[in-house]
Amino acid sequence: QVKLVESGGGLVQPGGSLRLSCVAFGSIYSIYSMGWYRQAPGKQRELVAALTNSSHTNYADSVKGRFTISRDNPKNTAYLQRISLQMNSVNLEDTAVYYCNAKEYGDSFIRYWGQGTQVTVSS
Repeated sequence: QVKLVESGGGLVQPGGSLRLSCVAFGSIYSIYSMGWYRQAPGKQRELVAALTNSSHTNYADSVKGRFTISRDNPKNTAYLQRISLQMNSVNLEDTAVYYCNAKEYGDSFIRYWGQGTQVTVSS
C-alpha cells in the first residue's frame, strides 16, 4: 500500500508561480510512476503531468512549457518517492484541485490518489 501526501497549494496571481510537492509513504519500491491530475469545478479530472521511475515525462498540451514535473528524492534515486510540480506563468484556467497519483509496476490504471490540494489563480 502507498499513501500520497500533497502540499504547496494556495492562491497565486495570474503570471505567477507555485510549487506543489507530493511524498509517497509505504511500499515505494512498487511505484512505477507518479504524477498530477487536476479537476476544475464542473469539469472532468484531467492529466497535468506524469513521471516514471526511469524519468520519462508526459505533459498535457495546456501546460507544456509552463509546468515542470521532477523527482525530489536525491538521496534515493532507486525509487520514486517524492515529486514536485513547478507551475510558472499560471493563468485563470489553471485553477483547480490538484491530485497527486501513483501507479505500480504492471498497472494500467492509477492505483493511488492523494487527498488533493487547491490551487486558485486570481488577481
